[in-house]
Amino acid sequence: MYHAKHAGRNRFAFFTEKMQATSTRALTLSNALHDALEQNEFSLHYQPQVSLISGKVIGAEALIRWHSKKLGHVSPGEFIPLAEESGQILAIGEWVVRTAVRQIQQWIEAGITPVRIAVNLSSAQFQVGDLPKTTIKILNEYRIPVEYLELELTERIVAKDPEHTVIILESLQELGIRTSIDDFGTGYSSLSYLQRFSVYKLKIDQSFVRNMTTNTNDQVIIGTIILLAQQLGMTTIAEGVETKAQLDMLNNIGCDDIQGYYISRPIPAEAFKKAYLENKQRIIAVDD
Repeated sequence: MYHAKHAGRNRFAFFTEKMQATSTRALTLSNALHDALEQNEFSLHYQPQVSLISGKVIGAEALIRWHSKKLGHVSPGEFIPLAEESGQILAIGEWVVRTAVRQIQQWIEAGITPVRIAVNLSSAQFQVGDLPKTTIKILNEYRIPVEYLELELTERIVAKDPEHTVIILESLQELGIRTSIDDFGTGYSSLSYLQRFSVYKLKIDQSFVRNMTTNTNDQVIIGTIILLAQQLGMTTIAEGVETKAQLDMLNNIGCDDIQGYYISRPIPAEAFKKAYLENKQRIIAVDD
């Protein structure tokens, strides 16, 4: 019954062993997820973001990882939806922000100048009215300047309630906290609202980047997003960059920053510090 409902309602579904296995797996994960925070099973990895102008690392995206003591490594694509369904995403989301900010503090205390860290927001976090208050409280608690934190929200979250989005984004802007729209181009948001959103960056979805060197339509879409951002005074970053050819094409059409496996996979904080913070040299050569 639930399988049929999730598939769009007004339809039927036959029971299969695969459905039973999926249901059992979900229940096992959900139970383990309840204790994950208390058991300190979560960690953050950091994927560098590189400027196509300077060729240097100018930021990083913080990505949560879960290594369960009972289940081993669990993919975010598997446990994040369960956390959202159960409501645990609020506590997990706050943990991510707090952990990222605490990591910035540790780098500063070690005499290292950090880069801006971007943290993904869930729909539930964004709908909570005290998001700006909670975020600034955490930053003040660790005495971290607001410019070192960036909050990412997906285009689908933005499109869900544009008026609420405007209010929250304006509140964050007043506090000096930068925000960006992730997965841009996939959420069918209203362009009439985009000019009202207090964001400074549009993140081009990897689904467009993946085939951009062979698909003219993807090239046109990416070029249009970049032009739109420029006209609105925003910057752009392309995610999922995996080849030099993609990098060169993005540079040629005016993209500001990139991230992806061509630069680095998400890595633990200590590895990120040694590779990109202790020696802030140019790591890619961008043709003029």
